[in-house]
Amino acid sequence: MTDTTYVPPKVWTWNKENGGQFASINRPIAGPTQDKELPVGRHPLQLYSLATPNGVKVTVMLEELLALGHKGAEYDAWLIKIGNGDQFGSGFVDINPNSKIPALMDRSGPEPIRVFESGSILFYLAEKFGAFLPKDIKTRTEAMSWLFWQMGSAPYLGGGFGHFYAYAPIKIEYAIDRFAMETKRQLDVLDRRLADNEYLAGSEYTIADIAVWPWYGALAKGLVYGAGEFLSVQDYKNVQRWTDQIAKRPAVQRGRMVNRVSGEPSSQLHERHDASDFETKTQDKIAPAT
Repeated sequence: MTDTTYVPPKVWTWNKENGGQFASINRPIAGPTQDKELPVGRHPLQLYSLATPNGVKVTVMLEELLALGHKGAEYDAWLIKIGNGDQFGSGFVDINPNSKIPALMDRSGPEPIRVFESGSILFYLAEKFGAFLPKDIKTRTEAMSWLFWQMGSAPYLGGGFGHFYAYAPIKIEYAIDRFAMETKRQLDVLDRRLADNEYLAGSEYTIADIAVWPWYGALAKGLVYGAGEFLSVQDYKNVQRWTDQIAKRPAVQRGRMVNRVSGEPSSQLHERHDASDFETKTQDKIAPAT
């Protein structure tokens, strides 16, 4: 076990960086740190994001909408480099006072509408275009329940397990054990639901799947935190089936590429302004020229 001699002070003060991979962007206050306006492209929807699981939710949703023929879902995706603190620019904070990606501006109406928090963005787009959210009250409510399950559960996966297992400057047995147990419990919740249902809301692919897949699908394939073997992810057979099924969707494959800055250069489309960008502007095509 780790040293247990630390005694919290009566009043906590921020007098040192917390260490770990993201120490430089963590702070106990909100608001902008710099004046920086955001670019605006030609489409009604302007997305400011990065291909983290939360960012992938929205780009997958937009690509799925376009695949259905919703031309109003055309969008510009601008890269927000959170490691550089882009999320603390004044323009970004104006859209999302919480300084987290993704953030969306809808300029299709008489006045721009800001939307922040990935779950809220998915719901907004589903309502706007009438897609990926069932009409009947029972299935719709099931989809919304799983959407909110993801929003409440993923912080234990990412900020809990992922942080202490992969990113913290020291390994703390208690913290890793605590959040590994919770992560496996969550995988079991999903596995049991998917044992008798093709998708989370039932037989229909919805925003619930679009929200959950970037987090738990990546985990099921050992693509995040280097923890696949540690968590025995192969044991969750129904999650594996569901993960593979969604991964085959062309819109999902495109959505994963947008605002991506890691992995194979051919999988990285740093910015997306037109459907043709997937063929002409991935990093394997533009990097040699730069």
